[in-house]
Amino acid sequence: MSEKIDLSRYVLSENDEFMNANQKAYFRAKLVGWRNDILREARETLGHLAEESANHPDLADRASSETDRAIELRARDRQRKLISKIDAALQRIDDGTYGYCEETGEPIGIKRLDARPIATLSIEAQERHERREKVYRDE
Repeated sequence: MSEKIDLSRYVLSENDEFMNANQKAYFRAKLVGWRNDILREARETLGHLAEESANHPDLADRASSETDRAIELRARDRQRKLISKIDAALQRIDDGTYGYCEETGEPIGIKRLDARPIATLSIEAQERHERREKVYRDE
């Protein structure tokens, strides 16, 4: 395993060898940190929902509480899907495919990965994918 990367000091560079050990360690730390933040927020939400589940005698309060609960649960579902994507990215780091476009096999690009560490497509491949989706959606 590579040495621990201090995210506050490490600077990504397009000039370095693509997906070298430091870059892999950087993205692993970034992904694990993101995942931990999401899990912490989920625990806080569960605690909040448990507190809010107390009986509300007023019908309007109960309806408002149920709406809030539904919104929170939808957000949690989106975050569950995001965790799945983060886990998949961590697996790609382990198997050596992280950072490479799943469509073309070309490097995705450090700037794109830094902005969206779960990206699986290069910008060009993503744009092609979105154009195809738009064509099918418009038909």
